[in-house]
Amino acid sequence: MSISPGPSNLYILARTMSDGHRSGVAAAGGMAIGSLIYVLLTALGLAAIFRYSPTAYTVLKLCGAAYLIFLGIQTIRASGAGNTSKPKVRIMGMSKVFKQSIVVELTNPKTALFFLAFLPQFVDPQLGQVALQLVILGLLYAILAFSSDLLVVLLSHNLGKWLSSHPLFIRWQDRVAGAILIGLGSYIAWQEFIQK
Repeated sequence: MSISPGPSNLYILARTMSDGHRSGVAAAGGMAIGSLIYVLLTALGLAAIFRYSPTAYTVLKLCGAAYLIFLGIQTIRASGAGNTSKPKVRIMGMSKVFKQSIVVELTNPKTALFFLAFLPQFVDPQLGQVALQLVILGLLYAILAFSSDLLVVLLSHNLGKWLSSHPLFIRWQDRVAGAILIGLGSYIAWQEFIQK
């Protein structure tokens, strides 16, 4: 599930190709922290709130969509005129990428659905300590997701290095990364309104 394309993987891909492997690792770390926050919230009963209040879940999805669109616009605006004669300057600091990644993960409907609907299915109430079972399963998921995110960083960094040797790509990489984020946010919002 963590390998399937979604807001988290696309954000990591965009940050890695735009700013390099360090940004990709920072993004993957932020996603892992976001997952761990969901683990704690799920163990504390947030799943029940979303299960009984679909409106709260809808608000979460729309906030996530709006945030992805915002990040996409910021990425495109930061791309500047696309002058390839100057060396590329890192657009975002690692702490900013890390913090944004946490927000992306917390507003990612796929992650919310996993932790709030799917993960509790593997808990056996007869074994007791339901919260502890959720934490253990959530930690396993976070470790696996972080590992797959690092694979995305590795593959996209190598691809980004190869593509960055082509001037046309350098000119368009941030614009394409921003467009991907805008498209993903728009798709999430569109899906929400179609279901109504």
